[in-house]
Amino acid sequence: MDPQLERLPAEVHKRRTFAIISHPDAGKTTLTEKLLLYGGAIHLAGSVKARKAARHATSDWMELEKQRGISITSSVMQFDYAGKKINILDTPGHQDFSEDTYRTLLAADSAVMLIDTAKGVEAQTIKLFKVCRQRGIPIFTFVNKLDRYGKPPLDLMDEIERVLGIRSTPMNWPIGMGKEFRGVYDRHAKVLHLFEAVEHGAEEAKTTSIPGELDDPKIVAALGETALAKLKEELELLDIAGDTFDVERIKKGELSPMYFGSAMNNFGVQPFLESFMTLAPPPLARATASGTVEPESPKFSGFIFKIQANMDPAHRDRIAFMRICSGRFTGGMDARHVRMEREIRLAKPQQFMAQERKAVDEAFAGDVVGLFDPGMFRIGDTLCVGEPFEFTGFPRFLPELFARVEIKDALKRKQLKKGLEQLTEEGAIQLFKRPGLGDVEPIVGAVGQLQFEVLSYRLEHEYSVKANLVRLPFTVARWPKGEAFKALDYEFGDTSMVVLDRDELPVVLFRNEFSLRYAQDRAKNVEFLETAPRATAKA
Repeated sequence: MDPQLERLPAEVHKRRTFAIISHPDAGKTTLTEKLLLYGGAIHLAGSVKARKAARHATSDWMELEKQRGISITSSVMQFDYAGKKINILDTPGHQDFSEDTYRTLLAADSAVMLIDTAKGVEAQTIKLFKVCRQRGIPIFTFVNKLDRYGKPPLDLMDEIERVLGIRSTPMNWPIGMGKEFRGVYDRHAKVLHLFEAVEHGAEEAKTTSIPGELDDPKIVAALGETALAKLKEELELLDIAGDTFDVERIKKGELSPMYFGSAMNNFGVQPFLESFMTLAPPPLARATASGTVEPESPKFSGFIFKIQANMDPAHRDRIAFMRICSGRFTGGMDARHVRMEREIRLAKPQQFMAQERKAVDEAFAGDVVGLFDPGMFRIGDTLCVGEPFEFTGFPRFLPELFARVEIKDALKRKQLKKGLEQLTEEGAIQLFKRPGLGDVEPIVGAVGQLQFEVLSYRLEHEYSVKANLVRLPFTVARWPKGEAFKALDYEFGDTSMVVLDRDELPVVLFRNEFSLRYAQDRAKNVEFLETAPRATAKA
């Protein structure tokens, strides 16, 4: 057997690839940075709150993110910790970028669900949780901002079960909150971690750890009788009415280990990370159109889940992010590009810490590798060695907002065309054109308004094109299928418009669901599909 392949099982077992999901402002980027801090990947945590400061979040690289203090792209960060190879997929927090987030979750083997102790389970968290639940991946809960006043921990447990339908098992338990927050007691390791507030960005929280049972004199002295009595009462209630720790249920995504802490103050992050490394699964098997692929399978395979243009503005490059699913990847290797039906060389592989990059000599299942993309990749593309197959399950969100793109300087039309094409390949927008008009006044579709704002910003700052987006009165898009459509007029009245997508397939834009139903009644022999017809989507 090839000596390199003999290493496969051990290398795969080292990998931990997870995404962090939350509602905006729950502290996701801050938690990500503190995990990197404890992993030794960065030495100073930037604060997304300090928007006017010179420091910004390490994981937020786009200038607009730094200005707004939010994540609007998915970042990929990798580091070593305690003998494990960690891949963190930091997802956009804003709901207008949920499509990017959903695709990123497909590349994760587990998820960390971040809950704001004051706000509890919020709308975006519910949406993202459902995606994780559908995939059956383990979900770990981190209740954040215990240094502020919020909902009682028992109420949060009840809310998580009632709203999300998943039981939780607290791994530690908080003592007080807000100004009275004293720390947490680790139920399994039997250790009291006392909290002392520190300045934001400090490398370590000022934490005193006292091992022992609750009756230990040192713990009694540290907490005092009142706080200790309340802690005992709550832990006894958990022991009686709560769910017992069950590794198998955790692996199936049926039970969520629950942790309490304060990411901004660096409290509870390191104990969480150490526990997570023990419980989180190594790379999982992946579904394909013809079965599953095991991570320890000797033949290389992977899929593209994200494309990002202009990560390095000086070089105007484009990177395709590939999740490796099986086998061993080596820099410069050849693989089958299944959609294009040809062999390609996987050139210039890189791994990332925000904008910082390093060349990759080899990687294994669970790792995320950036590939130089000259324009051949699309999101969802499968790359493999041997008999071709395709990974499945990539969601495609239908745009609900549409706008016509106008530019005042006609000499900038070439830059506009390039910018729109590249941003379409990223999945940031969907691009359409009117039949017979070519590239004149293209039409863009998006899931949320912020995508249009980011589009305008990036066209101006990355492609030197000032564009005006004129909103169109359409909210529904459908791909017509059927020979009868060709015989129809190109319009279904003034409540619709027919455009062409990037594969030259017709798409009908409707004002609303009512105008869609009108067209369906009028064109009985035409199907109106929510995705492009598969047989012709191969270009």
